[in-house]
Amino acid sequence: MPELPEVETVRQGLNQVTLGYKITGGDVLLARTIAYPLSLNEFLAGIKGTAITQWHRRGKYLLAELVGTEEAAGWLGVHLRMTGQLLWLQPGDALQKHTRVRLFFAQERELRFVDQRTFGQIWWVPPGVAVESVMTGLGRLGLEPFSAEFSVEHIARKLHNRRRPIKSALLDQMVVAGLGNIYADEALFLCGVRPVTLCTDLQLEQIESLRNAIVQVLQTSIAAGGTTFSNFLNVQGINGNYGGVAWVYNRTGEPCRICGTPIQRLKLAGRSAHFCPQCQHDSGRQG
Repeated sequence: MPELPEVETVRQGLNQVTLGYKITGGDVLLARTIAYPLSLNEFLAGIKGTAITQWHRRGKYLLAELVGTEEAAGWLGVHLRMTGQLLWLQPGDALQKHTRVRLFFAQERELRFVDQRTFGQIWWVPPGVAVESVMTGLGRLGLEPFSAEFSVEHIARKLHNRRRPIKSALLDQMVVAGLGNIYADEALFLCGVRPVTLCTDLQLEQIESLRNAIVQVLQTSIAAGGTTFSNFLNVQGINGNYGGVAWVYNRTGEPCRICGTPIQRLKLAGRSAHFCPQCQHDSGRQG
């Protein structure tokens, strides 16, 4: 599933190529991809004639600010889910097998939503309607990891009295927005804590190290264009490069880049967790 760095990579790419082009129409090839409004005709009518002034990101959601001839025209929301891709193409380009929605723009440009697993969603939020009232998942998100409010004290409060593995807690979008399986593993490696360590066992200095590691690994991955292990592509159809320098994720049995110990993998609540048994400690309580 695309995580914060992949979604941020897509956001940056969309801001480079889509702004200012008027949407002239669209074609919905899979009706359930449109989460709101329920009427496909209303969705297409709502976005037709608008232009995108800016793409924003909240957690793993993309939000395009729309403007009409003279006034705001609502929002276009996108969630890529597991396999979603947004590709900036020309209308005459060959149609990808799993294309679900096509948005046509002026000057012979097209934005395609391609989604093999069909879990991705698109919303049009009309002007004057609160975005969170339509895209309800936004209201359940925690702080952005790059925000000033994402402090050591904030994380400590979120983890206080949680007797659950830290890896599982980090996947909770109410703890930190946008973090997922890949970068939770990577951040835990950088701060030297095993995925199974209980939140209640973490010391304040370890939480500070974890906070810094989360920010560091996300910044590094964004600079690398995200991670492609299966099907992530940016808007130009190019793979992300972070996977080639990952510390532990998807490297089971390979030598740790620091100590040479084989990377191990375990299951936590149905999700994979990768770690180095030498560099990451058995418990949050060190010493």
